[in-house]
Amino acid sequence: MRAVNYYRPNSLAEAIKALKDDAEARLLAGGQTLLPTLKLRLAAPSLLVDLQGLAELRGIAVVGKAVRVGAMTTHAQLAHDAQVQRALPGLANLAAGIGDRMVRNMGTVGGSVANSDPSADYPAALLALDGTVITNGRRIPAGQFFRGLYETALEAGEIVTGVEFAAVRRSAYLKFRSPASRYAIVGVFIADAESGPRVAVTGAASSAFRVPEYEAALNKGFRANALDAVAASFPALGGDVHASSEYRADLIPIIARRALAALLAA
Repeated sequence: MRAVNYYRPNSLAEAIKALKDDAEARLLAGGQTLLPTLKLRLAAPSLLVDLQGLAELRGIAVVGKAVRVGAMTTHAQLAHDAQVQRALPGLANLAAGIGDRMVRNMGTVGGSVANSDPSADYPAALLALDGTVITNGRRIPAGQFFRGLYETALEAGEIVTGVEFAAVRRSAYLKFRSPASRYAIVGVFIADAESGPRVAVTGAASSAFRVPEYEAALNKGFRANALDAVAASFPALGGDVHASSEYRADLIPIIARRALAALLAA
C-alpha cells in the first residue's frame, strides 16, 4: 500500500471542504472495504478523510413513520437498537447477519450504502422499505440511488449523512450467503407496507432490484404459498466463482419463499 495522507475533520463542514480541495481524496468510514482495496492497490487516493470523529453522523431515531439512521452508525449498533427491533425487526436481523463480529462493530451503514456492493444487504432493505439516502445537500429515493455495479447517484464532494427506512407492518430478510464473507449470493427482503407489498433482491445482479411479480402476488394476500409457481422476470444476473447466473436465477424464488415464511412466522 503506497503512502497516503490522513485527515480527521472535526465537523462535516471540514470533511466537505477537504473533498473539495482534493479531487483524489476518499472518505474513510468503517474501512471494511476501503482498507483491503488499498492493500491490494486497487485504489490509490491522495488523502483519506476519516469520518470516525463526527458524532453528528451517528445515532438512530424514529421520526414519524420512519427510522432514521446516521451514516456512521455501525451494523452492530443498528442490530441491537431497541427502537429498530420494535419498528423494523427485519432490518435489525439484516444488520445482525452482516459479516462477523469485527465487521459489524467497525463497518458503518453509510459506508456500505455509498459503496453499493452488488452483494451488500442494505440496498435490498432500502428498496423494500421505501428508503431514502440523505446527503449533505439532498434526499435521494433509494430507487434512484443505486445505479449499477459500485455506482450510485452521489456526485463529487457529496457525503452520505444518513438513511431513512419507512416503518412497515411486517418485514423479513433472508439470504443465501457466502460461507467465507457472509455476503449475499442471493438475499431477499420482503416488506408488508401500508402502501402494498415490496420485495427486493440483492446479490444476484449488478445492483439490488425489486420484483413486481412477487409484489403483485403478495398483494392478493400474505399466504404461505403466495409465491409458489409465480413466474418472475429478473434483470441480467451475474455469475462468479460462488454461483452462476443460472444458479442465482433458481435460487431467488427459493430464498423469496423462505423470506415470506420468516415474515409470516414473526
